[in-house]
Amino acid sequence: QAAAPLHPVTVQCQEALVVVTVHRDLFGTGRLVRAEDLTLGLSACLPVSQNAAESTVTFVAGLHECGSTLQITPDSLIYKTSLFYKPTPSANLVIVRTNTAVVPIECHYPRKSNVSSKAVRPTWVPFHSTLSAEEKMMFSLRLMNDDWSTERLSNGFQLGESLHLQADVASGGHVPLRLFVDDCVATLTPDRNSSPRYALIDLNGCLVDGRSDDTTSAFISPRPKQETLQFMVDAFKFVADDRNLIYITCHLKVSPADQAPNPLNKACSFNRASSLWVPLEGTGDICSCCETGNCLS
Repeated sequence: QAAAPLHPVTVQCQEALVVVTVHRDLFGTGRLVRAEDLTLGLSACLPVSQNAAESTVTFVAGLHECGSTLQITPDSLIYKTSLFYKPTPSANLVIVRTNTAVVPIECHYPRKSNVSSKAVRPTWVPFHSTLSAEEKMMFSLRLMNDDWSTERLSNGFQLGESLHLQADVASGGHVPLRLFVDDCVATLTPDRNSSPRYALIDLNGCLVDGRSDDTTSAFISPRPKQETLQFMVDAFKFVADDRNLIYITCHLKVSPADQAPNPLNKACSFNRASSLWVPLEGTGDICSCCETGNCLS
């Protein structure tokens, strides 16, 4: 994928119009924003065109349109407006994966001459989310660095990044064990039953977050060892809540390593290319309940 431009928003100040071109990789993460989530000015004007090949959208508006304001100084006429990005929840109404952004735009016209077009650099404060993990007995859940070699030193993330999560169990003198993540729930408090809550893994090992639109969340194959399970989750925040701490609580369990995975002991990811649930181990039928929602039998 071609790299996004250094400045994803460019502005042309013409004689009577302002032309704003927005690269849909607005945050430079490789994740394209939806064109319908972009508007211009307080009047929420919509784009007039899209370029699929270049992943850009273009706004064209008169200097007095879209709720712009005019400031007159001794030397200049300054038309001010803003580009708004407001992500809308897609498959569910609980989370979004990108931050809102407001990009101020100004066109300066000398009162006694003409002016050439200038680019405007967008600025915003990125949202950082934080994972809190607890160790219980012989089980552990850790944030890992991108190559899984060591534990991640920082627990802060920007939207657009991925969380690398690794669950382990110290088997000690037990018979060989295989670890599974039964469920994982994200909340804003340590209470896993608090509201709002968002299920990342559910139904005895279905990584349901991977079923959401535009996500890459999945279990990592193959396992480094039977007592370890790794999975990736795209960073997110809760809608209409600016707290920068998110708790993820997971229920871990083990089964004998020589026992074949089954609907109650499994690790299933959603393959977007095939639109099928795929098990980390075992036969594909053990994941069918991820779609039906009934994994009790």
